[in-house]
Amino acid sequence: MVAMKFDPIDRMILAELQADGRMTNVELAKRVGISAPPCLRRVRTLEENGFIRGYHADVDARALGFEVQVFAMVGLVSQAEVDLSAFEEKCQNWPLVRECHMLNGEVDFVLKCVAPDLLTFQNFLTEDLTSADNVASVKTSLVIRGAKDEPGVPFDVLEKRLEKLA
Repeated sequence: MVAMKFDPIDRMILAELQADGRMTNVELAKRVGISAPPCLRRVRTLEENGFIRGYHADVDARALGFEVQVFAMVGLVSQAEVDLSAFEEKCQNWPLVRECHMLNGEVDFVLKCVAPDLLTFQNFLTEDLTSADNVASVKTSLVIRGAKDEPGVPFDVLEKRLEKLA
């Protein structure tokens, strides 16, 4: 990521787009208190510098028939970088794996998986995940319900921290 001058307006732009990525540039400019052309330039710069990675719809998995959500804690036999990278690459190719995070501690990775039903997840678990090269153990936890699913970052916490540093 290229170093860039990052100011309160940039942070406001990011916060507004995080809350509603579909708003027009004119609306965004109005909300952050600048005119549309410089707002668009700032958004493009934020995109080019990797602060904005993309725009996505927040779809309701259950409404679409994905009734099962599971967190899988995976232990590997080897934690050599080549083996960690190989596992991460495998996760990229498994459609049911929606998130993959390497951890420190007792498990090497936690995977967030979604499936239309328990049988589909079970087939993935037995045919793909547990039989994958270098996988030593898998422990799963079925999600009963979610209490919070907030994407992005808490900009209000960032602003408070920056006020204290100023």
